[in-house]
Amino acid sequence: MSRLLIIGPPGSGKGTQAHRLSEQLGIVEISTGDMFRTHLAAHTPLGIQAEKYLDSGDLVPDHVTTAMVRERLSRQDVTKGFLLDGYPRTVAQMNDLDAILKGTGNALEAVLEVTVGDEEIVRRLLLRAGIEGRTDDTEDVIRHRLRIYREETEPVIAHYAERGIVVRVDGAADIDRVTASARKGIETVMARTAT
Repeated sequence: MSRLLIIGPPGSGKGTQAHRLSEQLGIVEISTGDMFRTHLAAHTPLGIQAEKYLDSGDLVPDHVTTAMVRERLSRQDVTKGFLLDGYPRTVAQMNDLDAILKGTGNALEAVLEVTVGDEEIVRRLLLRAGIEGRTDDTEDVIRHRLRIYREETEPVIAHYAERGIVVRVDGAADIDRVTASARKGIETVMARTAT
């Protein structure tokens, strides 16, 4: 059983890697973006709460996101393992996740950090914006999102690094090479923490 987290800045390719790794490892991929879309489409109480914030362009508060994650991690399909993508993003969310997992007698086994330099991220996201016709992804907006990531999410990575469960891979490499490096690193960390 693998309980994993993938983390990285916007445009790092972590969504692609999350999908590939969850398939290869035979575990459920849990993306907060997908969770939001599911709750919004089903008009659940949590979806209705989240919609108020999303409609006004605000971030969904931690307590709403955490409630969605708690509900998702209570389902039967996660008993063989899971790969979280997009949560936790902040130290407060990390503490909430620790509490959720501790309640089931579990903990994260490995955290995969996909690293890519800022200039490459800006290049990738501007290219994607052009292809997808996204006028909201300007260079200023992308750099702002990167600053938020550095301020809010890098401390989360530092905490997990202190636990000795972080695997870093170069997200600028070839997609297959990133996946292979990620799998090797995850297996190494899990073998070390299992002893």
